[in-house]
Amino acid sequence: MSWDPIWEGVFRSREWGRYPPEELIRFIARHFYSVSDRGQVKILEVGCGAGANLWYLAREGFDAYGIDGSQTAIVKAERRMQEEGVKAHLQVGDIIRLGEVYPTGFFDAVIDVACLEHNRMNAIQVILDQVLLVLKPGGRFFSMMAAVDTYGAELGKEVEPGTFIDIAEGPVSGIGLCHFFTLEEVQRTFGRFNDVQVECSNSSLNSRQQWFKLWVVEGVKGEVARS
Repeated sequence: MSWDPIWEGVFRSREWGRYPPEELIRFIARHFYSVSDRGQVKILEVGCGAGANLWYLAREGFDAYGIDGSQTAIVKAERRMQEEGVKAHLQVGDIIRLGEVYPTGFFDAVIDVACLEHNRMNAIQVILDQVLLVLKPGGRFFSMMAAVDTYGAELGKEVEPGTFIDIAEGPVSGIGLCHFFTLEEVQRTFGRFNDVQVECSNSSLNSRQQWFKLWVVEGVKGEVARS
C-alpha cells in the first residue's frame, strides 16, 4: 500500500486551495487546448485530494478522472463538482494499483501535483510503472514534487536517503512522509519516459528567509514528436 492513513486526518482537519497551480494550467493549455473535442481527452489525477485540479479540468471540458486514498478527500471533491456544476469520475483507491482500477492504455494524460513525493522511492517506482500502464502510447505525464532545497527538507527523521517523516517546520510539515528530490534523482526516476523536460518553480516564505522549490516534470510514453 502506498497511501498513508495520516491523510485521512489531514483532509478532515484542513481546507485546501480551490484553484490549480499555474504550471499545470500551462501544461494542459500547451498540449490539449487545441483539441477539437476536449470531451474525448481523458485525464487522470493521482492523489486528487479535494478536487481543485479536477474542477479545472472538468470546467475546461476534459474527461476528468481522480483517485485518492482518502474517503474524506473524495467526498469533498464530489461536493466541489456538484457545487460547480461539472462532472468528474472519482475513485477511492491506492495509486500503486492503478491497473486494477483503470484499463490499460486508457488515458491521454496523467497528472501528479505533490502526490508522488509522499511515498518512499521503491513505491514511487511502482506507481510510475502503473502510470505507464494506464497511459496511451504517446500519452503525457505531468508531475510537481518537492526539491531538496525546500525549507524543512532535513527537519525530520530520515527513513531513507532524502525521505523524511515527522517534519517539524516548512511547507510540508504535518503531512507525513515526504521525499525531497535532487535533480539527478528526477532525471533517473523519469528515465523510462521519453522527451522528459524538467523545470523548477520557486516561492519564498517568511520575507524570503525560506524557500519552497518544486520540480516540474513532463514526460511522454512512447515516441512522439515534440510539440
